Amino acid sequence: MKIFIASLATETNTFSPLPTGYRTFEETMLKRDASRRPPTIGTAPVIEWRKAAEADGHQVVESLSTFAQPAGTTIRAVYEAFRDEILGDLRAALPVDMALLFLHGAMVADGYDDCEGDVLARARAIVGPKVPIGCELDLHCHLTQRMLDAATAIVTYKEYPHVDTAARAREVYALCKSAGEGRTKPESALFDCRMVNMWRTPIEPMRSFVDRMTALEGKDGILSISFAHGFPWGDVADVGARMLVIADGNAAKAAALAERLGREIFAMREKAVTPHLDVDTALDRALASKGAPVVLADVADNAGGGAPSDSTFILKRLVERKIRDVATGCYWDPVAVRICREAGVGASFDLRIGGKCGKASGDPVDLRVTVRAVSDGLTQTGNNGGQIPLGEAAWVEGAGIDLVLNTLRGQTYAPDAFSNLGLDPGRRKIVVVKSTQHFHARFAPIAADIVYVSTPGAIPPDFANIPYTKKTVPFWPKVQNPFA
Repeated sequence: MKIFIASLATETNTFSPLPTGYRTFEETMLKRDASRRPPTIGTAPVIEWRKAAEADGHQVVESLSTFAQPAGTTIRAVYEAFRDEILGDLRAALPVDMALLFLHGAMVADGYDDCEGDVLARARAIVGPKVPIGCELDLHCHLTQRMLDAATAIVTYKEYPHVDTAARAREVYALCKSAGEGRTKPESALFDCRMVNMWRTPIEPMRSFVDRMTALEGKDGILSISFAHGFPWGDVADVGARMLVIADGNAAKAAALAERLGREIFAMREKAVTPHLDVDTALDRALASKGAPVVLADVADNAGGGAPSDSTFILKRLVERKIRDVATGCYWDPVAVRICREAGVGASFDLRIGGKCGKASGDPVDLRVTVRAVSDGLTQTGNNGGQIPLGEAAWVEGAGIDLVLNTLRGQTYAPDAFSNLGLDPGRRKIVVVKSTQHFHARFAPIAADIVYVSTPGAIPPDFANIPYTKKTVPFWPKVQNPFA
């Protein structure tokens, strides 16, 4: 068999002030041999597909793999160039026996609200109706009927944080292999849960739901189940949560189970809501804790959701309240990093930090700091292994607060975003991370408590009041019962 693999992915916050262009893809991940390289952000699927295909003795044809740190709408020419390169390579590889694509599911470009549906439909037109096309999506996707019509099998991650990217890639491969060999006939069905929210899978009741959902797979003709959480900050018609079920040759069975599970999710909507505290309440809770460190998640300034990652709302209150013994990061501030690197380790001076990208970033904070360490290339460990680059970086200390500043915008995944500079976050009373949930996998083992904090950042968790212009279907929490 000849198996074609490629990836084109980013998560688009259509409300973000930061455009997504070629350089963002290039800085995050852009390779044409990603499956043969050490793992990094966005490469787990193609690595797993090459491994599985070669273990089965198949030929692999690899095209472009690229991933951009989430930001605003992708530049049209950039999207079309990447798309056309992948499709051109697919056309040149014909005939192929299987095509496997890693696409995010919430990518929006100028003129394209459904980039993934566009790629899949064009790929289907190239390979014809019989060749299996498999697609792995982030669970923060806008699942559309156009995607389902073009793909043989779509699988989303089941976990948030996304610790199962490689496992889901293996699932896509197995589903397409089985279909290609004629052993199964995948039939997919979607159910619109009519909700816009965020669900954290390590926490009940979601933990039990995901386990129960997984246990249904492989039984009674059910091939795969995906709960697509949706990405709230995408102004597209299909934004919101959806349940996807793939059954073997039975679309009615798939539809019935998708609706049953989707209504279960809707029924637990209030219990699954994550409480978010305001800044001062969160700080009070951290100070009152007998254990340490207490991890505060600055969810509204998560670069992984398209935020700038330079907001100062929590930092400002830490300084004003004279709270010490704090580590916080990562602040995207190339100007401050340049100044720190120029001054050198040990230098003390006045530094203006953050607050550079608009109202959602807050005001800059002026601190008298000492440079404790600098790095030419800071990295951190991702949830699926491998190192994620953070660019040039500096650790500065001021007013009893240790800050990590960096030049490649990215959310905080792991403690080594701090410790790779020599700063041990486990020895601080409070650790503030700019992340919504991906930090949880690696910070939870060292945390005495985890607190989710709401600020006026770029992606505040106020789902009822996101200013959509294209969504017409009623949804919770804007409407208490959207099924009425």
